Amino acid sequence: MSNLSKRILTSLIIFPLSIFFIFKGGNLLLLFLFGVFVVANYELFLVFNKKIMILCLDTVLILSLFSVYYLRESGEVSFKLLIWVIILCICSDIGGYVFGKIFKWKKITEISPNKTLSGVLGSFIFSLFSLFIVENVSFTSSAFIQFLELKFFFLAIIFSLVAQIGDLTISFFKRLEAVKDMGKILPGHGGIFDRIDGLMFVVILTFILYKFNFIYFPPPK
Repeated sequence: MSNLSKRILTSLIIFPLSIFFIFKGGNLLLLFLFGVFVVANYELFLVFNKKIMILCLDTVLILSLFSVYYLRESGEVSFKLLIWVIILCICSDIGGYVFGKIFKWKKITEISPNKTLSGVLGSFIFSLFSLFIVENVSFTSSAFIQFLELKFFFLAIIFSLVAQIGDLTISFFKRLEAVKDMGKILPGHGGIFDRIDGLMFVVILTFILYKFNFIYFPPPK
């Protein structure tokens, strides 16, 4: 089985499973997030020897898991934002992969040799698709968010950029230890960190923007 086939098959399993626990929320979500934390830390201690590197990555992981739980449990608006950024990160990854494979423009960094300008452009374009997905699919009963407003188009580009920076950040840490993947638990992807690298940074940013009211949501009319 090719690596792409493994990647697709794994995604078809882990995405519905993750969404199931997020929709359930409460103690089931806490149990799921704790499982992610345990497995991810197992990977960290296998790959890294320096405690400062483990501490840095663990801090990002803990903040991201907390952000997921907070956004899920703080009401329908934050819940829908959470679903959106998850879908956005997936779309951004797909766009980067597809455009990178098809156009093969100039590589942008030695930290991650597969990162190209065409991949960056593809990530930006595909991230916009997430707006149309969440706008037309009702994930919650009455969350009042107009995702096709201009501000969300800007946010989609910013979040896609943050996701790619997050990806490069994790790649930088892996490069310091001369490893390609953080683990092997997810065939075609690698480890937990390899799958959620960009999402961790985006969900933390989403928490900050929501918690401190940087995104204004008018009440329903």
